Amino acid sequence: MSVPFFVSVLISGALFGFGLSYATMIQPEVVLSFLRFDDFGLLWVLGSASLTTMVTYQLLPRLIRKPLFDKSFREHAASLDRNTLVGAAIFGIGWGISGVCPGPALAGLGVGNWPMLFTLAGIFAGAYVQGRMMKS
Repeated sequence: MSVPFFVSVLISGALFGFGLSYATMIQPEVVLSFLRFDDFGLLWVLGSASLTTMVTYQLLPRLIRKPLFDKSFREHAASLDRNTLVGAAIFGIGWGISGVCPGPALAGLGVGNWPMLFTLAGIFAGAYVQGRMMKS
């Protein structure tokens, strides 16, 4: 991998962390308020993220011949099966209980929200268990 690739990853990660912080997604109370339908501010965040993803995946391959750091665009296979549905349900339950998902949990550490370490421990334990189950 090239230096420009790593620089773009660093810039993208910083932009992602800034966006999460600015949108207050690193505060579990705000996310839980959204999930209880008390505050719809995060709906704008989700909508803009969906729009950005749609533009990137649908329009960009039509506008440029190849991606910046690869030889060609590739399909990203997705399947809707039992594992996907169970994983989504577990993720949703964890998100509803803790008020954070992995990105905001890591970004929350940056502002000194140390209880996020418990959430991250659960996320990594769940990922480990899932990885072990998929191998067997």
